[in-house]
Amino acid sequence: MMQFVRVRSISRVILILLGAGVAMAASQVPEKEILIFTPEVFKERKHGPVPFAHKKHEQLECAQCHHDYKDGTNVWKQGDEVKKCGACHKLESTEEMPSLERAMHAHCLRCHKDRKKAGKKAGPAVCLLCHPKTDGKPAKK
Repeated sequence: MMQFVRVRSISRVILILLGAGVAMAASQVPEKEILIFTPEVFKERKHGPVPFAHKKHEQLECAQCHHDYKDGTNVWKQGDEVKKCGACHKLESTEEMPSLERAMHAHCLRCHKDRKKAGKKAGPAVCLLCHPKTDGKPAKK
C-alpha cells in the first residue's frame, strides 16, 4: 500500500512539473508586438523595422518560423533558444545560407501570399505594410 501511495505521489509531481514546463514555454512567447530590427546586418536601413505580433501567428507551429537546420532537417523545438534571424542570415547570401532579406521574403512573404491565394486571412504582402517608413507602425492601406 505504501508503495502505491509513493508511486501516485511521484506521478502527481511529474504531472505538475510537466504542466509548469508547458506554462513556462507558453509564457516565453511575447504578448506584445515585437519589432524585427537587425541593424547589425542592415547598416543603412532602406525601410523601417518590421512589427511582428506573435498573437496573430498562434495558429502556426513555432517551428514553422523558428529553425535550426542540421543536415537539411529543422531540429529546433519549443523551449530551444530563439536566435535573432540576423544571427545566421547576413546581408549577402552564401551557398549555405540565404541573406536575411531573401530568407524573410521567401518565408514570411511567401506564407502571406499563399494564404491570401487560398482565401485565408493573411498578413501584408506589400512592402510598406510590413516596412513602415518611420515610427515602427504599419502604414495605413
